[in-house]
Amino acid sequence: MDETQLRRPCPFCAEDIAAAAIRCPHCRSRLALLDADAWRRDHPERRVAGVAAAVAHATAIPVGAVRLGFGVLTFIHFLGPMLYAIGWLMIPRTAGEPSQVEGLLDDATAMLRRWRHGSSTPFSGGPAA
Repeated sequence: MDETQLRRPCPFCAEDIAAAAIRCPHCRSRLALLDADAWRRDHPERRVAGVAAAVAHATAIPVGAVRLGFGVLTFIHFLGPMLYAIGWLMIPRTAGEPSQVEGLLDDATAMLRRWRHGSSTPFSGGPAA
């Protein structure tokens, strides 16, 4: 059976809908609150770093509304740029790729493992006589 032909009942109105539907066409309910696959910054609507486009695609809010929200939050204790920077650090660029923070943590973990492995070997040399 084709992916476009798979059907399931809407959990809110029990009408028959496509299995891949994000929003029910009958009751307009959002079926997946947060789409984990949409949390990536390489969407075509991206402008600077793609954070607003990622938030918009993951939450089904228009991209313009998310950008406006970041702009309004700029005037409230500079929250807009801070949240944008956090999004840039936490949201991966492409699906399946680690985010900036995950990459830094992986590098730090690898460095600590190399350091621990290097320091666990017994000291073989002595002071030069």
